[in-house]
Amino acid sequence: MPPFYALLAFFSAFGIICTHAGSELESEKVDPCAVIGGKKWVAPSDVRACFSSFKVDQTIKRNILDVVGKTLAFHTSVNYEIKAPEPFTPFVHEDLFKDIARISKSSYASDYDLHIDVSRTLKRLNDGHCVWINACYDSAFLNFLPIPLALLTQDDGSQNVHIAPEAFKVASAEFADEISVWQDALPGVLKGKLESLSGAKVVLLNGKPPFDAVNANALITGSFQPLGTRQNSFFSSYALSTTTFSYSMGNFAQQSLPLDDSVELVIQRVNETTLHKITIPYRSRINPATVPFNSSATYKANNCVAVDGTNGVDLHAASLGSSTASKFQQAPVPSPSKKHKVNVMMDTAPLSDIALPPVLQPTAPALNGSFGGGAFFMQKDGKTGVLALGSFGGDDFDVMESGMLQGLQTLKELGATQLIVDVTNNGGGFICAAHWLHRIIVGPKSTTVPQAGLDTKARDGPLARLIVQELIDKNLDPDQELLYNPLNWNDANNVQFSATDNWLLPPVDLEINGHADAFSQRLGQECQPSGFDFTPPDVALFNPSNVVIVSNGRCASSCSLFSITMAKEEGVKTVVVGGKSNVKQEYCGTVGGQSTDFSTIDTEIKTTQLKNNSLAPPDLLVNGVQGITWRLGFGIVDTQQPEEWQDHPADLNLALTPDLVNNPVAIWEVVAAKLLA
Repeated sequence: MPPFYALLAFFSAFGIICTHAGSELESEKVDPCAVIGGKKWVAPSDVRACFSSFKVDQTIKRNILDVVGKTLAFHTSVNYEIKAPEPFTPFVHEDLFKDIARISKSSYASDYDLHIDVSRTLKRLNDGHCVWINACYDSAFLNFLPIPLALLTQDDGSQNVHIAPEAFKVASAEFADEISVWQDALPGVLKGKLESLSGAKVVLLNGKPPFDAVNANALITGSFQPLGTRQNSFFSSYALSTTTFSYSMGNFAQQSLPLDDSVELVIQRVNETTLHKITIPYRSRINPATVPFNSSATYKANNCVAVDGTNGVDLHAASLGSSTASKFQQAPVPSPSKKHKVNVMMDTAPLSDIALPPVLQPTAPALNGSFGGGAFFMQKDGKTGVLALGSFGGDDFDVMESGMLQGLQTLKELGATQLIVDVTNNGGGFICAAHWLHRIIVGPKSTTVPQAGLDTKARDGPLARLIVQELIDKNLDPDQELLYNPLNWNDANNVQFSATDNWLLPPVDLEINGHADAFSQRLGQECQPSGFDFTPPDVALFNPSNVVIVSNGRCASSCSLFSITMAKEEGVKTVVVGGKSNVKQEYCGTVGGQSTDFSTIDTEIKTTQLKNNSLAPPDLLVNGVQGITWRLGFGIVDTQQPEEWQDHPADLNLALTPDLVNNPVAIWEVVAAKLLA
């Protein structure tokens, strides 16, 4: 044996060569987060590699589960959601505390896998108020396809999934810097012809009928109890954002996590009989809110640990700033105040800022009274006014309130005798703004004065009672900034509690799905007169029989409070646009009564000096948020049970055709002709 090989054999026998080679490989190992650092567009697989490189830290895992579990003590619906009443029994049946115990005992390949399990567990409640969001992963990068989908109906009534007719207009405007990647990915004669796919019928999606994917998404998307609404979330849609309409890509063409690398479609293009099989890659775009990074260490430090606003504060020592939850609220609302409470859903994806193509935007200018989330239009028939209302939230409650009144009065002055309120993708906002709109449309009557909304109840756990008692005994909240302050609430007779009333005593004990539970006494109206900053007119602005509420079913929180009271108490007609014809369409989803989140509850706990109580959740160690429903509204038909679990069937499911899809004005014209003629 030559001397060199003899020496090599000697070192190898003692493991010296292997050890040295392993060290070199370790030193040359690529940091998966460095691969995507500083880039705007990356492959989803590279984002997953970064996320999956973070191993489970048992301390952080215990911390998350402890915060989630103890915050759920303030969530109204924990026991209702174990087995929801009909018609939602098939869709909501989750025992969260069994889930937490299961997750606690489970092992995970990465912290990312742990997050998916916790997130999807909460999403199975189908309650957009009660969600777990971790900004380390959720929407840090957004997965996009250039082909949003739509469910279109043919002249014979048949329905098929199509690539939205406006798909290329949206993609070429929003993704101009990445569109060539998708153009080049198309095969054969389609290469470079992405525009020709717009409007194409989807025959197969990943080798199966397209609605298999729609229904699979409905199992994990969460947010809404009705199946039809969760199906609709798969497809593209629109919403009024600020001064113009925005475009939602839908769950197929936009993912908040890097779940898929590509999709295979069999399509039939418009005016063709030939079928084409195509594979289009998802591409991940960094969220502008994601803090820049260049390594795994800097990614975690900049995006994954708790920040100001993650946890609550003692109001005697610090002011309350913007919370992490605000990034994921589905309405642009500022921090709630003692006067203007909010009911707004959250989602792992932020509000869309993608523009609806100009050809689909209303051409008529918005009328006087239009404000950030609301715009008024007069239809060509000279008698139909429209309020497009993208949210009940905004930077200024007074501007919204005065704008609603001025806009409706402007429509009346222009000759409007009938009204369409389009609340498509309205995720809620100020509770009293919903009451105000109801009150000014139909005028003063028994259903609007003194209460234009729903009576409510709060969860009545032992720590909540202690918070109220501490506030009373020590006068800790002279400015009425805290939710549990008795002075912020009225009893069932609409009489304000005194500063010394512990309104959680005695608790109303119930048994729900075999579990003992406790709630507050019934709480009455909260908006009149102090919650209104202007005097409402003493006459109705519109006859309820001449009012229609339009949406895609994705109307939640304060939007639900408005739609339900208008429909059930005033007889206003409701329309859901674009749903599957053989699935019941509900005109609203998550109802609640008032929503909040962990950081707000944590502020209540810290300000009352109860943080050391064994029932109090610890501070979160990660950049996360746990949402909850803090008050639950009583029903209108069944006044003793929550409205959350009662039926809200739409009067009309308006089928979408190629000329109607994502075209607000065209939809309003058809609705007026069908229901207001």
